[in-house]
Amino acid sequence: MQVAIPLYPRFTALDAVGPYTVLAFAPGFTVTFVAAEPGPVTDDKGSLTLEATASYASIPRPDVILVPGGIGTFDALGDQALLDWITEAHPHSRWTTSVCSGALLLGAAGLLDGRKATTHWALLEHLATYGAEPVSERTVVEGKIVTAAGVSAGIDMALTLLAQASDVETAQAVQLAIEYDPQPPFNAGSPRTAPAGLAERALQLIV
Repeated sequence: MQVAIPLYPRFTALDAVGPYTVLAFAPGFTVTFVAAEPGPVTDDKGSLTLEATASYASIPRPDVILVPGGIGTFDALGDQALLDWITEAHPHSRWTTSVCSGALLLGAAGLLDGRKATTHWALLEHLATYGAEPVSERTVVEGKIVTAAGVSAGIDMALTLLAQASDVETAQAVQLAIEYDPQPPFNAGSPRTAPAGLAERALQLIV
């Protein structure tokens, strides 16, 4: 199973690395970071660089497309090479997926019209711009399109995908291997549960 994760300037690291870790541990999966041209791509904090080891042209038909988000998404919406690759690869994929604002790129590629989808809570209503039905859930499966909410939700999405692509026991084994057993010290991971006024402060951290 070939997984391609496109990188673009100012992507959010965990959007890409979380699902990468899940799927790279899975038997029979090969995960490749891709870009218009092979080379280094730096994240939204300017302090972490990942290497795209392949070009879009060299992996035109991956089994899984996994599009990360990040503040750079808004510039990437004008990246025609990226959008064309998503559009052209999607008909041949087994699954086309996104994490966080990566869903906006799926939308811009014309893939979400009439479908339920999710993204980061701060951007959820933007999905309607692309004809999608915004859903405030951790992971949304619509046929072969799977979208995840913000950042850390990409791990949940990748485990959900792995259970479908392989089987539940394999997904559970990977979850145990990476010791993914979240027990956050605060109940502040969602606007529904966070203290009043915290959303504004959180938004200042990501813009």
